[in-house]
Amino acid sequence: MYKFLIHILILFVSVNIVFADEPSPSDVGIDEKLGETVPSDITFFDEYGKPVTMGQLLNGKPTVVAMVYYRCPGICSPLMNGVADVVDMVDLYPGKDYNVVTISFDPSEDYILANDKKKNYLASMNNPIDENGWRFLTSDSANIARICNALGWKYLKQGNDYAHSAAIMVLSPEGKIARYLYGIEYNPFDFKMAITEASEGRTGATISKLMKLCYSYDPVGRTYVLDVTRIAGAVTLFLLAIFVVFFIIKKKKKINRVDSGDVGVPVNPNFK
Repeated sequence: MYKFLIHILILFVSVNIVFADEPSPSDVGIDEKLGETVPSDITFFDEYGKPVTMGQLLNGKPTVVAMVYYRCPGICSPLMNGVADVVDMVDLYPGKDYNVVTISFDPSEDYILANDKKKNYLASMNNPIDENGWRFLTSDSANIARICNALGWKYLKQGNDYAHSAAIMVLSPEGKIARYLYGIEYNPFDFKMAITEASEGRTGATISKLMKLCYSYDPVGRTYVLDVTRIAGAVTLFLLAIFVVFFIIKKKKKINRVDSGDVGVPVNPNFK
């Protein structure tokens, strides 16, 4: 019994290691807000300096949102490359089946920079798309704060740059947050399913959500790194769970055998 209690204690500790929340909220990361609706009156500036609201950007279609800043020397460019690659691979069409919106969370960036980025990325794609299918936006600090809060997007200013996560969000035609896809490369099936389910108003996690468990964000390197400690904790938890189940089943079988009288008959060595 003493050993059994020790294993239960270890199991409890492992659960806390793998699944417990951080003691205090991080300054960098994403607080998922699945099912919540992004306000339609949040205002941005489009690639030509004209104001446009979130409601106008949605335009009755599911919308993929990428939060970046255009001067980013780290993961923003690979993230947008990942968006361009997956848009090229799926058989859905921006501007027709869904929208793509890239939003700078740096209030110092203007529509001229956004316009240049748009031209570069649209020109790099294998399959030409409607220029209104992928928008590149900027905004002021107040509206940036609103969109970041609505999406659960948290970042930290470090000098002239920012530490931030890598993910895209998929909104329903009404602006409801349907899916978060993590990383800088996106599985075409995951991407298409997220858009399809968002169009139906459904929400949920994808296999990409596992990256949040196995990877942690390194704000210094501005990239995701494999979290060996977290994975080891998960493996330990799995093995301990198997052990506990096996121990309980074995003990139960032994008790049942004793209760039924099936304890064996001693052999008389003198019996012939």
